[in-house]
Formats: sequence, structure tokens, C-alpha cells
Amino acid sequence: MATLLLPRPLADVSSSGHFPSRRSPSHLLPLTGLAARSRRRTCSSRPLTARFALTESDSPQSIGSNSGSLLRELAESFDLPLDYFAQLPSDLRLDLNDAAFDLSSGPVVDECGEELGEILLNLSKSWEQADTSTSTTLASKLPLLESSLTDNAKSALGKRLLSSGRRFQSMGQYGQGELDKIAKTMIATGKRLAATQVSAATVEEPKEEARTFKFGELQVEITSDKANIGAAIGLAFGILSWQLAQGVQNIPESSLQYANDNALLLAKSLRGALLAMGYSSAILSAVASFGLILLARRLKSGDK
Repeated sequence: MATLLLPRPLADVSSSGHFPSRRSPSHLLPLTGLAARSRRRTCSSRPLTARFALTESDSPQSIGSNSGSLLRELAESFDLPLDYFAQLPSDLRLDLNDAAFDLSSGPVVDECGEELGEILLNLSKSWEQADTSTSTTLASKLPLLESSLTDNAKSALGKRLLSSGRRFQSMGQYGQGELDKIAKTMIATGKRLAATQVSAATVEEPKEEARTFKFGELQVEITSDKANIGAAIGLAFGILSWQLAQGVQNIPESSLQYANDNALLLAKSLRGALLAMGYSSAILSAVASFGLILLARRLKSGDK
């Protein structure tokens, strides 16, 4: 018959004397509470450390220390072969012109300072002319100006680099990836500089940007006086076109003699074309004059 072994009673074990006496649970409670409080303190201190590190990385000191190296990387990215821009396809040349416009449009000298503004103007002009050598030389001057730039100038330069860099980014991959490298460097530098905190005490009231009409190399500033002059010229041209159309229409067909029927049909078609051109020119001139008058009033009210 199998023998069934039962565990010894608890009373026997405690009375045997082989085991140390049990401690009261009251002695363990303070240690347990202290451990729990220490865990809560450790967990609660971690988010504070992370938030402090994040704030410190975006501080103005870190921005100022990194902007110089980013400008040097930007200058190195424009170290291209002498005929690089000239060999770009026509569609990429158009994108390059757009990048030049975004870099130097508006009051660039007022926003970035005289020295930096002149460099940006000449740099954009070199892009429009596909002059790679001049572009490389001007880009190499940007790191030298970093220490003398104000917070306002850095912020304005960052916004312009960011906008122009997106134009380079739209060009895609070309050659050995030079344009893509320029785009990434310009966008990274632009974001860093645009994040510069501008002091409220140094912010000047922005000057009103003059409206300009750009057609190729021609740039004309639009003012209320020039708009009124343009409206007067358009009105005069419209009246002249109307009078010419009326003169052609008042000529009776019976007063003209034609050699044959083909000449008669040709004369009628030419007469109709002249009438259409005359009346359409008069109507378009009137509409343009009306629009210029409204523009002149708007510019005049804006100056006030």
C-alpha cells in the first residue's frame, strides 16, 4: 500500500527552532512606502529633464553657434564647375530665375542690411545670367558676415533662403545631385536662421513695399501718378481707335471700284478686320484706363 506523506503542521515548524523568528509586518511598511515614493520621484523627474533638454537645444545660443557652420556649408554647396548654370536645361533655368527672384525680391537692403542686401542682389543677378563663377565668389562671402548680422537680418535672410531653397528643391535630381544638395542646405540654413528670436525693441516699422512691374530685365515702379498717366494714354488711344473705326465704317462701298469679284471679297474682309480691330482696341483701352484709375486711387489711399 502506498504511503501518503502530509506536510508538517505550522505549529511544528514554528516550534522546531530551525527557522528564525518571523518579523512583524509593521516593520516592512515604512520601507515599502519609501521605495514607492522614490519610484514616483524618479518617474516624475524624467519629463522635466527631457523638457529642459529640448528647450536648451532651441535656445538662441545654439542657433547662433550653428548658423556659421550652416553658412559655410551653403557656400561650399555653391562651389560648382564654371559652366554649371549655363549648361542647365531651359526649364531648370526658369526655376533658377524664380529662385533668384525669391532671394532678392522686395526691400532686401532694408531687411538684411546694406552689405548683405547687396550680396543677395548680385547673387540673384548672377543666377539670372547663369554666371557660376560670380555665384561661387558671392556665396563664399556669406560666412564672413555671420558675426556682424543682427537678429533681424538673420531672420530675414533665413526666410529668403527658405523660399529660394524650395525653388531649387523643385528642380529635382540633376547631374551628380548638386542642385539637391544646394536645396537641402538652403532649406536647413533658412529654417535655422528664420527661427532667430527678434527682439521687440529692435523691430522697426516695416516700410511699405513699392509695387513693381517686372518684364524680363525691365522693372517699373508703379505709383499713383504713373497709373493716372497710363490711364490718360489708354483713354487717348481708345478714342483714336474708335475714330478710326468710325471712319472706315462711314466709307460707302459704292464709292470704291474693284477690278473683279475676288478683289471685292478681299476688300470686304479687310474692312471687317479693320473694324473689329478698331472697336476691340477702343474697348480694351477703355477697360485698361478704368482699371488704372482704380489702381491709382488705391495707391493714393495707401500712401495716406
